[in-house]
Amino acid sequence: MKRNKVEICGVNTSQLPVLTNVQMRDLFARLQSGELPAREQLVNGNLRLVLSVIQRFNNRGEYVDDLFQVGCIGLMKAIDNFDLGQNVRFSTYAVPMIVGEIRRYLRDNNPIRVSRSLRDIAYKALQVRDALTTRHLREPTIMEIAKEMDVPKEEVVFALDAIQDPVSMFEPIYHDGGDPIYVMDQIHDDKEQDASWVEGIALREAMHKLTDREKKILSMRFYEGKTQMEVADEIGISQAQVSRLEKAAIHRMHKHIQS
Repeated sequence: MKRNKVEICGVNTSQLPVLTNVQMRDLFARLQSGELPAREQLVNGNLRLVLSVIQRFNNRGEYVDDLFQVGCIGLMKAIDNFDLGQNVRFSTYAVPMIVGEIRRYLRDNNPIRVSRSLRDIAYKALQVRDALTTRHLREPTIMEIAKEMDVPKEEVVFALDAIQDPVSMFEPIYHDGGDPIYVMDQIHDDKEQDASWVEGIALREAMHKLTDREKKILSMRFYEGKTQMEVADEIGISQAQVSRLEKAAIHRMHKHIQS
C-alpha cells in the first residue's frame, strides 16, 4: 500500500474537514430527526477517521483506494447505528466497525483456503460480535459470543483463528496516541530464558507497582504464552480491554525500571 498518498478515490485527504463534538452531536440529532443531508456531512467529516484506520493495514500489499472505500462502508454503518443517547464518543464506536469491515474484506480475498464449516462458524461469530457491539456499545467477550451462538467457546476461538490472515511482525496492533505496540512485542519467546539476575530483580520490583489484574494479565501473556483473546476469555473482559491494560502495565513497569 502506497504511503502518504494525498488523493484517495478522488478525495484530497489533505483538505478533509474535522468536526467538533458539538457539530457531531448536532448533525446526529438532525440525522435522527430525518434530515438525510446530515448523513453526508457526517461521512465527510469523519473520513480522516477512516484514513487513520487504514494506516494499520499498510503492510498488506492492498491498494489504498480499495481499503479506503471498504473503510467508508464501515463508517457509514457506524453512522447509521450510532446511538446518540449513549455516553460514548463516536470515534470509539466507529473504529471497531471500520476495522471489522476491512478485516472482512481481507478475509474474503485471503488466498489461504479454510474449510466451509469453519468459515461459516467464523462469519456467524463476526456477525454476532457486531450485533452485540451495537447492542451493548462495547466489544463482547468470546464467552458472550459463544453463548449467543449456542456453540462451545473453543469452537468459536478455533474458527476465528482459522480465518486470520498472516501478518507482518512489524504490524502495529495497538496505538493510543503514544508509541505503537507491534506484533513482535506481543510474542513470547521460550528461548529467552537467560536474562541476568539484575534484570530479574528490576522486573520483580516493577511488578509490585502493578494491580493484581495487571499482574495476572502479564503473567498469562508472557509467562504462560496465552493470546490476548484467551486472556480476555478467562478473565471475562474484552480483548480490547486486555490490550489497554497490558499496554498500561508495560508502560508503568518501563517507567519504574528507567527511573
